Amino acid sequence: MIGVAACAVGVMAETSWRVKPLADDYVVVCESPSPSNVYCYTPGLAVAGQGRLVATMDFGGSGWKKEEPRGRIFVSDDRGKSWAQRASFPFLHARPFMAGKTLYVLGHAGDLMVVRSDDNGETWSEAVKLTDKQNWHQSACNVWTANGCVYLVMERRVTQAIKSWPVGELAPVLMRGRLDADLTRRENWTFASELSFHDTLPNIEKDPGIDFFGVPFYDSAYPRGALPAPRRNSAPIGWLETNVIQFTDPGHYWYDPAGKTFHLWMRAHTGGTGYAAVAKVVERADGSMVTQLEKVPSGKSALFLPCPGGQMRFHVLYDAPTRLFWLLSTQATDSMTRAEMLPEDRYNLPNNERHRLQLHFSKNMVDWCFAGLVATGKTPREARHYASMVIDGDDLHVLSRSGDSRAKSAHDGNLITFHTVKKFRDLVY
Repeated sequence: MIGVAACAVGVMAETSWRVKPLADDYVVVCESPSPSNVYCYTPGLAVAGQGRLVATMDFGGSGWKKEEPRGRIFVSDDRGKSWAQRASFPFLHARPFMAGKTLYVLGHAGDLMVVRSDDNGETWSEAVKLTDKQNWHQSACNVWTANGCVYLVMERRVTQAIKSWPVGELAPVLMRGRLDADLTRRENWTFASELSFHDTLPNIEKDPGIDFFGVPFYDSAYPRGALPAPRRNSAPIGWLETNVIQFTDPGHYWYDPAGKTFHLWMRAHTGGTGYAAVAKVVERADGSMVTQLEKVPSGKSALFLPCPGGQMRFHVLYDAPTRLFWLLSTQATDSMTRAEMLPEDRYNLPNNERHRLQLHFSKNMVDWCFAGLVATGKTPREARHYASMVIDGDDLHVLSRSGDSRAKSAHDGNLITFHTVKKFRDLVY
């Protein structure tokens, strides 16, 4: 009889094989100066000119001096073996990306803010505001290039009713900028229309007609959410941390031969696991962009779709040689444990496990094949999560928001770590 490995942590049948992490070894890119009250957040990663790797992150926590810029930019010219800091910036939730020959880092400090480099990351401009008195959010999710433009998503809080974590009031806003334009200028960006989760399903918590899917998992009604167990908060349902993709397969139901449709894959905050939230943006002939829900052939809307790790921030890349989408996400192992029975040091709700990075691939963004565990922390406190990735030749580089035994919690880690999955395309089967 062939041995079978159980998925649950600590429960492994006798077997001659075991899933081994693909890239447990790491290089520390950045470390907290004080793990108890200064935390390392938002790892972003890009490949710049001449193969240079560019990493970004930001600091947070009560120990961080408010007058000190939170963001940092690091570069590596030896494929991640060593890193050097090149700049700081006064915003957060940022990501680095190339547009033409120019390198940008875009994030927010309430308003959208951006810096640029014209010498491959050696020197940087002053930070420039792109908006005025607005309320933005995001993480270092992916960037898409098409039609001579760069596309990415930032999220704006459009209402102020929620009294806890306000992801139900976030609207994913697809932004488009030409590759040859100066993207530190507001007039060179086009913003899609806004659609918040609450606008999409305003009564999902209480509407008896919206049932049979177990969403939301916990009572989490507007505006305050609920406490399924002491110190474990369930905020109102929502979406956040958006990736953008396009379908290039003519056989896909959602393929657009004109190349004017972009799909948004978002972390689904439902209290459960295994689903992403989905929307789309359509470019009109006049250049405007309209955000809406997608439909399946029956005519029903497709708001939630299967996505391993969709309950946590994930990262999606399309790899042209394999014609596959690659998904870097968090593996959940015990989301059905009663909230009041979790260990004291487990962060928040059962679906909020954060110490196992996993890799999947798919040809259609719905049917996912497991490629492997990328990296794991020794304990749930020692996180490997909120990671970004880039393709570099035959390898896949990963930048993780991580922690070791000194970390305050799985959420508030003390490290940004760099990992490499070598010859990642060999994982396809």
